[in-house]
Amino acid sequence: MFVDTAKVFVQAGRGGDGAVSFRHEIYIDKGGPDGGDGGKGGDVIFVGTEGLTTLIDFRYKPELRGTPGQAGAKRDRRGKSGEQLIVKVPVGTTVKRDGRVIADITAHGQQAVIARGGDGGFGNAHFKSSVRQTPRIAEKGEDGDAFEAELELKLLADVGLLGFPNAGKSTFLSVVTNARPVIADYEFTTLAPHLGVADIDDGSLLIADLPGLIEGASKGKGLGDAFLRHIERTAVLLHIIDAYTNDIIKAYTTIRSELVAYNQELNSRPEVVAITKIEGLDDDIIHMQIEAIKTVAPQGTQVFAISSTAHTGLKELLRALHTTVTTTRKAEKKEAAEGLPIISLSTEQIAHSWHIKKINDGDKEVYVVTGNKIEKFARRTQFENREGVDRLRNIMKKMGIIHALYRAGAEGDSNIRIGNDIFTLLAQRDNE
Repeated sequence: MFVDTAKVFVQAGRGGDGAVSFRHEIYIDKGGPDGGDGGKGGDVIFVGTEGLTTLIDFRYKPELRGTPGQAGAKRDRRGKSGEQLIVKVPVGTTVKRDGRVIADITAHGQQAVIARGGDGGFGNAHFKSSVRQTPRIAEKGEDGDAFEAELELKLLADVGLLGFPNAGKSTFLSVVTNARPVIADYEFTTLAPHLGVADIDDGSLLIADLPGLIEGASKGKGLGDAFLRHIERTAVLLHIIDAYTNDIIKAYTTIRSELVAYNQELNSRPEVVAITKIEGLDDDIIHMQIEAIKTVAPQGTQVFAISSTAHTGLKELLRALHTTVTTTRKAEKKEAAEGLPIISLSTEQIAHSWHIKKINDGDKEVYVVTGNKIEKFARRTQFENREGVDRLRNIMKKMGIIHALYRAGAEGDSNIRIGNDIFTLLAQRDNE
C-alpha cells in the first residue's frame, strides 16, 4: 500500500539528573563532593534508505521515543547516555514541525536529528570551588524534544509522467523501464506512483508514473490532488497525450493549467511532450497534431510522436529527456552554489540573547524572562533547593538580567518567571 503522508509523535530521551553525594571513606573525616553528572537523553534520528517507497509503517507506529539518560552516581560516575533511536525513512521524505520544515531527506544514508535528547544535569562535584567546599546542589536533566511530526514523501525522479487517465503513461513506463504497473483500458488504472529506470546509451533515467490528472485535480477532484506533490521534485516533465484525443490542444492546456494552479513554479519546469498511440495514423495527421501542440506550448518545447507498443520513437525521446535532465540538474547545482548569503545572528548570539516582559498574572505583576540560554539553566534548576535557585540568580546577574530587571521596575520581592517556574528576584532571607 502506498502512503505518502503520515503524522507521528516524536519524543527524544530525557537527560539524567545529576547526583548529590559526598565521599565516605575510612580515615577521611570530611570527604568532598563526588556526585556525578546525568547522562544525555537519546536523540531520534531519521536516515534515508533506498528501497523504502512508502510511509505506511508510521501509520502502525504512531510514536517514536528515545531512551532516557541515566542519573549520575557517587564517586563521580556519569550516568549512561540514552541510546539513539535510528528510524529508516524513504529517500524524499520531508519532516515538518508546526508547519515548518526541519529536515529534508534527499539521499541514501543521509541522517537528520529530528528530536534532540535532553542534556544531563551536573552533579554536585561540578560545583566545588575554593569558597564552596560542600555544595549540596545538583541539576535536573532536561526533557528531550517532544512534538508531533508531519511526514511527507515526495518521490525523487528525473522524469515525471503527466497526462489524462488512460493516456498511455503506464504502457510507456512498462516498455522503457523495469517497472510493471497495472495496465488496462479504463480510467485511474494507476492508483499510486510507480518508479522505473530507463537505460539510454551510457546513462539512465528514473521515471515516475503519476496517477492520471483530470480537470480540477489541483482543487482535489479525482486522484491528482493527492499526488501532485510528487511532481515538485522531478527535473523534467514528460507530458503524454493520446493521439486519438478529440481536442489535443485542450487536453494539453488543461493539464498545464492544473500544474500552475497547484504550484506556480511548475510553469517554468522543463517539459517534453510525447504524442502516443500513433500506430495506424497517417503521417499528415501526426504532423498536424505536433504543430497544434507547438502553438500553445512554451517556446522551445520538444514534441515527439511515439508508439509504446510498436517501439516507435522511444529512443529519440529518451535521449532528449536524458539531455534535458542533465542540463537541468547542472543548472540547479549552479544556482544552489551561487545563492546569496543569509545575514543573521550567529548561533552563539541567539543562545545568549534574552528579553524581559512585564505582565499581569491575576492580581500580581510578573516579570517574564525569555531566552535560549537562561531558559536552559532554569529547566535544569531544582527550585526546591535554595542553593540551586541562588545559582540561577547568580547566572542572571552575570548575564546582566538582574540589572535589567531593576531598570524595568522590579524590586527584591518581585516575581520572576522563566519557563514554567516562578521565584522572587531576591531570596527571602535577603529581604528580611
